[in-house]
Formats: sequence, structure tokens, C-alpha cells
Amino acid sequence: MVAKTIVEQLAGFTAAVTYDRLPAEVVVECKRILLDSLGCALGAVDQHKGRIGIEFGRMMGPGDATIIGTGERATVFGAAFANGELINALDFDAVLPPGHVTPFVLPPILAIAETGANSGPEVLAAIALAHELSFRFYKSMDYLRDRSPEGTLSFPPVLGYSNTVFGATAAVGKLGGFAPEVLAHALAIAASTSPVNSQRSWTEHAPSATIKYSLAGALTQAALTAAYLGKLGHRGDLPVLDDAEFGYRRFIGSRRWEPGQLLEGLGESWLFPAEQSFKPYPHCRILHAPLHALTEIVEQHDLRPGEIDAIRCWGEAAVMYPLWLSNVIEHTHDAQFSIAHGLAVGAHRVTPSKAWHDPQLVFGRSVLDLMDKVTFAAHPDYLQALAAHPSARPARVEVDARGTTFVAERHFPKGSPTPDPTTRATDDELIAKFRINATGVLSEARMDDVVAAVFELESVADFATVMRDVVAVAPWSAV
Repeated sequence: MVAKTIVEQLAGFTAAVTYDRLPAEVVVECKRILLDSLGCALGAVDQHKGRIGIEFGRMMGPGDATIIGTGERATVFGAAFANGELINALDFDAVLPPGHVTPFVLPPILAIAETGANSGPEVLAAIALAHELSFRFYKSMDYLRDRSPEGTLSFPPVLGYSNTVFGATAAVGKLGGFAPEVLAHALAIAASTSPVNSQRSWTEHAPSATIKYSLAGALTQAALTAAYLGKLGHRGDLPVLDDAEFGYRRFIGSRRWEPGQLLEGLGESWLFPAEQSFKPYPHCRILHAPLHALTEIVEQHDLRPGEIDAIRCWGEAAVMYPLWLSNVIEHTHDAQFSIAHGLAVGAHRVTPSKAWHDPQLVFGRSVLDLMDKVTFAAHPDYLQALAAHPSARPARVEVDARGTTFVAERHFPKGSPTPDPTTRATDDELIAKFRINATGVLSEARMDDVVAAVFELESVADFATVMRDVVAVAPWSAV
């Protein structure tokens, strides 16, 4: 008997996944991911990057798949592109190693499930499948933070989230009821048509490209293309994941390939919930522990921006690159990554929401002046803390004001499951975040409907009813 390739084993896992076989904690996390993502998309419908995504999605013609927050329907490809860009536009979306996963894998699920009349349980199984495979690929390849022989941290020379294409492709095939042999070819095609890992270049340049680490919309379409080509009869390169010398790991740029991490316990152990995080701030995740510490200081002592003489921050050691260290803010997008700007905004005590990207705040004199008073350095305990727990992000913030130095520290960022039970995002916190993001787009009654539908998704017979609720209360128009 010929041994099955890795692609064929992944296809077999995909075909076998059902809602009934999901552990309770996986179901819960999938619901939370869905609600959080819908909210992030709703909050971005009037943002620059979000509007570009909407317009590009519309260019693919009318169809039956909803573009979140607009009331418009486009083709599956168009809606998936638009919704991927919307979910990621504010940089407020969920985080799972290798970084962002949800904006790349969830939009095809939404579009296929809506147009295919899939049930809530089928959607939950697809969300779980997409996130589990994406996380396992990360564990099998280069890590985001690389430890050098000298004991320092840096990014690998090739970096990105392109391997999420496998999770998204598998989910599309699962919702479509593909047979295992078709799924195998679809996954192999995904390997051969995967977008490049372009993030490393992006980190070196400031002001930053609005493409970000990877263009979410483009990756959603790569997954849809791979899935449909497999269904239509294209043949994939089935050994592409087995061939360490010339296969996927080589042409995607990873120096490490440990398929045991990908396959061990597959179908028995669900790994992604242990590292699934949610963002309390619409800013790059690297700044969340410092922002939480800063928020404690300014709120506890009722500090005003004009009273602050200096903000000193020690945080993540792997981000000493222009993307994060630049003080050049030419576009609201740049504010999502600049450490100095993010801390300056945080000191203004604006509710974390799309308001953080309001040009009047981003380019306001008070924020820009305070940004010049911010310094950042690597936390001396960062390497030791990270080695002890993958979610550790030690941070120390000192604020000089009123002739006094105020200090706050964090070991784990808020929103992550960690040994500290207070850091995990609660359902109530995620619901509140959803409502903040949906304000001005959905009515209060419609928000109630969406929250109820998501948390009772196992009872939803046709997922289209959920998508028809995430549309604007007033007609949406391009500007």
C-alpha cells in the first residue's frame, strides 16, 4: 500500500471534521472569532483601506454574497476580497500565530456558506478547520520571532502569512462537500499558487505600504481559486509538502520544515484555542501590553496629555525595525504600527475603536507633540519571558508628569489566554467591542440579533440569515 502524502492526510482530516466532533472549547472560540471579525469589518466600512476593498469587490460584479456593512452583494470572489480587507483594515482583528489568520481564512467561509445555504454547525466546523490548519502550518515552519545563535531576536529573512491559504482552501472544500481526493488536489494547487511571503520587506520600510504583511483580499481569492480548480478537475502536485528540498517550504522561503508538528495528533488534539488572541486596541499587537500599562497610569492618576513630559517604554525585542520605530506619519495607516504614535494616542484616553484612526486625532497637534516625547527600547527580560511562555510580552512604561514618574508593568497582553486568567478576553468584552465597532452602521436591535445568532450558531439552519443582518441600516454609497 502506497503511503499517503501529507496533502492527502490533510485532505482526509478535512473530510472527517464535523461539528459533532469539535470539542466544546473549540466551538466557543469559533463563535468568538466570528463575532469579533464581523465587528472589525463593520467598523472599517468608512476607512480608506476598507473602502478600497469594497470598491474592488464590487468590480467583480453583482452576486449573492454580502459585503459586510454595505447591504451590497457581490460574487463570492468579490465579497471574500472585500470582507478580508474590511476585517483587517483597522488592525483590530484577532491574532493567532503566525500572526493574523482570520482575515485570510474567514471571508471565503462567509461567502461560500451564505451562497450555499450552509448551516451554522457547518460554518463552525469550517472556521475551526481553517484556524487549526493555519496554526499547525505555523508550528511547522519558521517562527515569526527567530532566536539567533547570539541569543538575540529577529525576524527570519522571509516572512509572512501565506500558509493560511491551506486553511482557507480546506474550509472552502469542506463547505462544498468535496471528496477527499478532490480536497487533496485543491490543497496541492493552493501550495503551488500561494501568494509570496512579502512581510519582511514591509517591516524594513517606512512610511509603510497599505498592503501590510499580506493582502488579505488576494489570499482569500487564492484559496477560492485553488478550491474551485480542484473541483473542476485540475491536478495538483500531491508530494509538494513532502519534498523538503524543492517543495512548498523551499519556494515559500521557510528555512525550517517540521511536518510532524503539522500532523501529530491531527483530528484528536485541537491546538489553536490555546493561542487564539483578541485585540483590545486597534493597533499592532506588539504594543498592546504597553498600551494596557499606559492606560492604567493615565486613568489611575487622571493624567492629561499636556501634563506629560515623557513616556518611556520597554517592550517587544523583535520589532526594532523601521515599520514600528518610525515617527513619520503620512497616512492614517502609518498610525497602526508606529510605537511612538500609538502610545501618544493611548495617552489621550480615546475609546479603542475606529476613532483611533480619525485624521483629526492621528494628525492632531496634541498627539504629534506627545509622540516626540516617547522613547522605546527592548525589555531586558523579553527573551527569558518568551522562552517560558509563548504569549509572554513583558512591558514597562514610565510616565513623567507633575514632577513625578509613574510606572506600570505587564507580563502578558490583554486579550490572550495565558497563565493569568484576567488576560483572556471575556465574552462580554468581545460583545462590547462588537457594539463599539458596529455603532453607526447597525441599529441596536440589529446588533442584538447578530450577537444572539452568533452565540447560538449551532441552531442556525441557513447561514445566509446571519449575513443578511450585518448590513447598514442606511444605504451605503461609495465616496
